[in-house]
Amino acid sequence: MEHFSDVNIDSVARIDRWQKGRQKAFKAIPPAGKMFKYLGKEFLVYPGTFWPFIDSQPLVQNFRIKPGESVLDIGTGSGVIAIFACYQGAAKVLAVDINPSAIKSAKHNAKLHGFDKIMKVKSSNLFQKIQGVQFDVITANLPFRNKFAHDVVAQSQWDTDFKTNARFFEEVGSYLKPNGRIYFSQSNFGAVKEMKVLAKAAGFSVRAIGSVVADKEETKKFFAFVMRRIAASKST
Repeated sequence: MEHFSDVNIDSVARIDRWQKGRQKAFKAIPPAGKMFKYLGKEFLVYPGTFWPFIDSQPLVQNFRIKPGESVLDIGTGSGVIAIFACYQGAAKVLAVDINPSAIKSAKHNAKLHGFDKIMKVKSSNLFQKIQGVQFDVITANLPFRNKFAHDVVAQSQWDTDFKTNARFFEEVGSYLKPNGRIYFSQSNFGAVKEMKVLAKAAGFSVRAIGSVVADKEETKKFFAFVMRRIAASKST
């Protein structure tokens, strides 16, 4: 059973309809792909890819990458977060996803923006195919809701039994440098409280860094958080 942070329970059915409609739209993209404008830049997505959307804007507009840092982007989708990390001066970016269409989209966009030498795109279920590497920054825009996902497209929005989010926080510490940081997205109709519990249990502090409202009724609000190891956060 999922829990909502500050969404009236009457809005749940509307959120369900909206997300199901988006999943159909993701699949209805022409085979050759479709261009989307996002924060003044263009990105191409292939059918079945979660396209650039306002949900990641609080993260993209508020995260900070120092020149020369290494970045791991988990659940990259079309690659927008990873590409904006490149624009900020990252020396090495690894973008991963489990959706083959997202891998194809992110690879195309890395080349489109001239970052294919800096940004590598890899098929991986979270950290599964990443071995023995630690990063200065890990970014993640994981599915927000604890809800059954029937296919790989639904998995971009729904996390069955919240297993993906739980595994992320169980494993992320092994891939983050001692003084590294995590930038993480969530929403008011997602599992914000559960996310904070998982992060703190894994030894991370959680601080909000940005938010945006997607509709006049404020049914949909998206957040970004920065997380640091609790022991290290006092000195960084």
